[in-house]
Parts: sequence; C-alpha cells; structure tokens
Amino acid sequence: MGRLRRATELLAHAVVFELTMYRNLLRWIIRRPCIGPGDEPAGYAQLVTPVMSLWIFASAAEMPLVHILLPWRTAQIISIALGVWTLVWMFGALAGLRIHPHLLSESSLRVRNGAFVDIRLPWDAIASVTTKEVDLSSSMKSLQPLETDAGTDLRVGVSGRVNIQTQLRTPLAISTRKGTFTVSQVSFWVDEPRRVAARVRERAQAHTDV
Repeated sequence: MGRLRRATELLAHAVVFELTMYRNLLRWIIRRPCIGPGDEPAGYAQLVTPVMSLWIFASAAEMPLVHILLPWRTAQIISIALGVWTLVWMFGALAGLRIHPHLLSESSLRVRNGAFVDIRLPWDAIASVTTKEVDLSSSMKSLQPLETDAGTDLRVGVSGRVNIQTQLRTPLAISTRKGTFTVSQVSFWVDEPRRVAARVRERAQAHTDV
C-alpha cells in the first residue's frame, strides 16, 4: 500500500511538472510573466540562458541526423517524437525561469526559481543584505539548506551559485516543496546583485522605519 501511494504521488508530481512546462512556454510566448501589479521584478536567468540555448541547439541539430541514420520508419517516428518533446521541455524549463523572476512586492521579497520555488520574506523580517558570489555543493538542486553557526541558510541556487545573502532578524519558518525549514538567512542568485541588493535594503528599511 505504501509503495502504491508513493508511486501515485510520483506520477501526480510528474504530470503536474509536465503541464507546468507547457504553461511556462505558453506564457513566455504570449509575453505574460507572472508579475503582479506594483511588483518590481529581478531576473536571474542570464547565467543559464547560454548553456540552455546550446543544449536546445544541439538537440534540434541532432533530430535530422538521427532521422537519417535510423533505417526503420517506426524508429524514425519515435525518435522525432522524443526529439520534439525534449525541445519543448527544454524551452519550457527556460521559460519558467524567465516568467517567474524574483519579485520586490509591496509586502515582501519573493525569492523564486521557476514555478516551483516561491519563498516570501516580509520586509520587516530582513535585517541586512550583502552581495557575495558563492559556489554551492550541487548545480542540479535549486534548494540547498546549509547549517551554519548563525542558523540555517536556505540557498536558492542557479547553476550552483548564489550572490545575494539576506540575513533575517529572527528565524523564520519557510515552507517549500522539500518541507519546512526554519531559516536565519536566505541566499539566492540575481543577474544584477548590487542593484537588487540596494533596492531590497531600501524596501526593508522603509518598512522598519514605519
């Protein structure tokens, strides 16, 4: 029973993930990013765009070559279908990063990574902001908590890197798809760290002075 439940959960997750890729791609095509009224976006996709673009180009170039090399019609059709699916998936993954930027909203800083990471930090919870580029232990995981002397640093990486650190006034419980973490710091990657850090400081200070 436990295995069946686990298999069902994995299947449901796979379906949701797949549909989300198509939704990301559609919103990217029609230029409808997930940004609310009054939200100030901060992008983080510049680092991975060249690499993902290279993979997309290589996958597209591989399709006609495989079609020529395979002598069987059925195998050709299957290879083309898989190739098209791979291209759509990769475009969808890149679109997810583009249409879900970090947001400086009226009430909070929203640290995001695609459609599946959305961490909200109230402005009055932020004590300080620093910029420092740090390499993480993995380039594959978007969420990587690290235990430090000051508490848990929840790091939202892009290609295994972060370059902004937000220190919180008191530990804050953050709910994620990987569970709930009580964190004292949230680190993440942005394309323009100095500008974004300055804007976060301004917003946090304005709410602290109220």
